[in-house]
Amino acid sequence: MTQNPTPNYQGRFFGYSVDVDRTVFLISAGVVLSFVVFTIAFQAEAQATFTGLKTLLTEQLGWLFLVAANIVLITAICIALSPLGRVRLGGIGARPAYSYTAWFSMLFAAGMGIGLVFYGVAEPLAHFQSAMAGPSLSEGVRTDYAPLGGALQDADDARRLGMAATIFHWALHPWAIYAMMALGFALTSYNNGLPLTVRSIFYPILGDRIWGWPGQLIDILAIFATLFGLATSLGLGASQTASGIQYLFGLTNSITLQLILIAFITLLATLSVVSGLDRGVKRLSELNLGLATLLFLFVLLAGPTYVLVDVVFESLTSYVGHLPALASPVGREDRAFSVEWTAFYLAWWVSWSPFVGMFIARVSIGRTVREFIACVLIIPSIGCILWMSVFGGSAIVLNELTGDIARAELPLKLFVMLNQLPLAELTSIIAMLLAVIFFVTSSDSGSMVIDGIASGGVTNTPITQRIFWCTLGGSVAAALVLGGGLVALQAMAISTGLPFAIVLLIGTAATVNSLRQECLKPHE
Repeated sequence: MTQNPTPNYQGRFFGYSVDVDRTVFLISAGVVLSFVVFTIAFQAEAQATFTGLKTLLTEQLGWLFLVAANIVLITAICIALSPLGRVRLGGIGARPAYSYTAWFSMLFAAGMGIGLVFYGVAEPLAHFQSAMAGPSLSEGVRTDYAPLGGALQDADDARRLGMAATIFHWALHPWAIYAMMALGFALTSYNNGLPLTVRSIFYPILGDRIWGWPGQLIDILAIFATLFGLATSLGLGASQTASGIQYLFGLTNSITLQLILIAFITLLATLSVVSGLDRGVKRLSELNLGLATLLFLFVLLAGPTYVLVDVVFESLTSYVGHLPALASPVGREDRAFSVEWTAFYLAWWVSWSPFVGMFIARVSIGRTVREFIACVLIIPSIGCILWMSVFGGSAIVLNELTGDIARAELPLKLFVMLNQLPLAELTSIIAMLLAVIFFVTSSDSGSMVIDGIASGGVTNTPITQRIFWCTLGGSVAAALVLGGGLVALQAMAISTGLPFAIVLLIGTAATVNSLRQECLKPHE
């Protein structure tokens, strides 16, 4: 394999050291900066644009995300079960750089994080209510949002279906997307000596053309997807944290408060990214895993424990039973559910795949492919199943007492549920800390990845570049909050995730090709 014949631009820009692929950096940064300026300057027009864009893409092309995710999941399982699974990431003599505890902490914090805190209560309750709604509107819930269509009059069946639909969005499919991207990064970089960037995955298909405009286009699309996927997460985190502050301290949940929180979280992420992977990201990931475990155990033990234990097992069995129907792109009777929920989630996961995949690759060297796929698919999926079952199950049970959780706005539902348990103020503060730190861990690792892509795979870039991308991510989130809020955040995650879904499919084929070539070498 040949190396990039066109070296990076290395020099000074406005007095700061830079080491970048000039074309990738200038186009991606220029387009994103123009987007921020346009969205802030023309907020009303931007809001209308985002609303129409989200509707168009999800209704017309939402099926593409589901098809792509199914292909990637099946491919990952087949690789793990085949002789290709014996390949070791980094070569025959490589050994893991991190313990299982540290590895799992970083996988979980970077891969899902803020979404679990934001949707852990809201989504299972929403699906449960939709399944129970009947043929007409019930408490503002449209029946066509019910998973798999129709309505279930039995509360137990509705709860099982609601939990299965929730877990479908958080378990195997998203983690398969991350795993295949990470596998492609690890093979091309650690086994074949190519730069740690998205274009390198396509060497088996494009050859030396990855150093030209095709490879640059791939990296630019990856930067767009990653940056807007991160901005979506930051917007959700700021919205929920602002709601928690309003609920606990009485401050108005205003756009101004959300912008202040975005600036604060971006500052924390910048400080972390300057500290580097081993100090900043690793320590924050382990701290967040500890806080998440503490909150999880509290809700499990302080809530309806016996019911929740049953919910965990019934959620798993229901997920397995409903998986074929939920994963099918044809014959669906739940168009609104598959459009408003599934299409958005899969687009979000696809948009996250460049940064999560590259981050996972960087911390997974030394694992065999079989061990890697098994752990990346199963361990975080189990964590998501447990989290959603306990928080979602608690919300469904506790909501029957007063109905307050269902009536609360989406970002407030978690805090309203915690208010029905002991130590509500303390646990609400922990939940807000989780929301903040989960995004900080995603933002700092994501900024490192974007910086690496923009620099052609260089891992030790000037600190100023990392600060630039971290700040730009916060600026995008602020612009989207001003230009439409949640709808704008979802619209841009879908818009940038759509072209990258095609990149993901082609990259999956290239990764299988790379594995076949690697398998011909002598291995353990």
